[in-house]
Amino acid sequence: MFRAMLKRLRLPGVRLSLLRRTSQILFLVLFAFLLVNTGFRGAVGSGADIHMQWPVRLFFLLDPLVALSNALATHALYRGMLWSLLILLPALFFGRFFCGWICPMGTLHHFFGSLKSEQKRGKQWIDSNRYKPWQRTKYFLLAAVLAAALCGSGLVGWLDPFSLLLRSLGLSILPGINYAGNAGLNGLSHSNNGGLHALGLVFHAALSAVLLDFKQPHFRQGIYLGLIFAALLAANLRVTRFWCRALCPLGALLGAVSRGSILGLHKDPASCDNCNRCLMHCQGGDNPIGSAPWHKAECHMCMNCVDACPQHALKFQFFRNEPEIAGPNLPRRRVLTGLAAGVAAVPLLRATTALGKSRNEHLIRPPGALEETDFLARCIRCGECMKVCPNNALQPTLSEAGLEGIWTPALTPRIGYCEPSCVLCSEVCPTGAIWKISSREKGWVVGVGEGKQQPVRLGTAFYDRGRCLPWAMATDCIVCEEWCPVSPKAIYVQEAEVVDANGNKKTLKQPHVDPSRCVGCGACEYACPLQEHPAVYVTSIGESRSPSSQILLGRK
Repeated sequence: MFRAMLKRLRLPGVRLSLLRRTSQILFLVLFAFLLVNTGFRGAVGSGADIHMQWPVRLFFLLDPLVALSNALATHALYRGMLWSLLILLPALFFGRFFCGWICPMGTLHHFFGSLKSEQKRGKQWIDSNRYKPWQRTKYFLLAAVLAAALCGSGLVGWLDPFSLLLRSLGLSILPGINYAGNAGLNGLSHSNNGGLHALGLVFHAALSAVLLDFKQPHFRQGIYLGLIFAALLAANLRVTRFWCRALCPLGALLGAVSRGSILGLHKDPASCDNCNRCLMHCQGGDNPIGSAPWHKAECHMCMNCVDACPQHALKFQFFRNEPEIAGPNLPRRRVLTGLAAGVAAVPLLRATTALGKSRNEHLIRPPGALEETDFLARCIRCGECMKVCPNNALQPTLSEAGLEGIWTPALTPRIGYCEPSCVLCSEVCPTGAIWKISSREKGWVVGVGEGKQQPVRLGTAFYDRGRCLPWAMATDCIVCEEWCPVSPKAIYVQEAEVVDANGNKKTLKQPHVDPSRCVGCGACEYACPLQEHPAVYVTSIGESRSPSSQILLGRK
């Protein structure tokens, strides 16, 4: 009886189409709200703990692709990854509703795919929305990234839609908006016109509280991340939701899971007059027309076809009994090729990474980061830790960590240093690549050497005495010692008598590093007045996370 009741249940297309738009807008606004609030706008340097309330981690916890790849790479589920079942289990019954109703990445592509262009007019528009064999590409990509995860690599972060969206917006688009907004508002604030001046001050104060950063952030790979994102959006002008149809591995996972869903598209061939309006508005390329079998795994449940049909020949209903193509017809050889590509990619990419004494000394990971192999297995390159860093110190890598580590975070002291009381990167990391620690566990605020617990060390500072002003040029400078935040200070000075270029004797304070106290925060390198190449620099030698990277006996 229950089955019969469900089968008689018809879902009204117009109402659900409106509900779908409302749902998309709400989730996109929620994502934007959390993204903007994944940043720190308070004062640093007070010694108080720094925390935040609204990380975008919520969306990653709901991402079944991240949960699955993380489980394969680490053989464990991290924190709240079981929340992803809220997306995965309903897909077993209702299909790819997540792609059409919730996913903010899909919503953006839905919007740009709805824009008219010269490449999508008339017959071209209809043909572009028919199912194409190249839509199976995402399934081969899914096989490759899951195989790589099984081999212990987090390459899924390159293609995961949430990682890509947050990385693109947080490290490229938002910094650009911040620069343009501050430039425009500063122009109004400095206007000679009293009204414009007041308007600029009001808007600047309001936007600074909710959107604009006090310090302009910039990221080294930002331009490339922005161009990749723009290219994916521009592809919608030729093929509607090209990313979702051809490249998205999360969509492929949900499509594979939804093969047996009980909700499907019912077609009434007798009522269909082949007007093709359903094809014109189809978002998934799943062939809703009556003359072709429906591709269930490609449907985004957008309800556009039902809403567009003037004859009401299309309806979504439960327990249909009519021909359909439940899942993609994947050639076995291509699937095996995808799996083999994922397996082979890991050793090939790691072959480009210098290890041991040849490793890149400037690869300094955030506090709480796991050992490098485990870190690369968990890190999904989402950029949350970089966006939230109050000093803009964390930057996406390009070659420092090899090809496998592209876009993973690394401390760049010349841009910013690690704030002693800050552990925000560990709070927002969605996969545990940066283990959650407290400021006390970090050990920089309470003082190095106090208590039994050793502080978290990111590396060690070294001096280039050939460039240091007191050592090489007989010039007074103790900026590095003044900026050293640990207590007792890791940088100390000793007075020395030197002779300047005129033969005059003078007494200077020359800086030295105590490696037993240095935590590698980078404040000394950041503050060094030599702009081109600092006289003091931090390397990863002595980092806590790597027992093999020690220089002192007894240090762990």
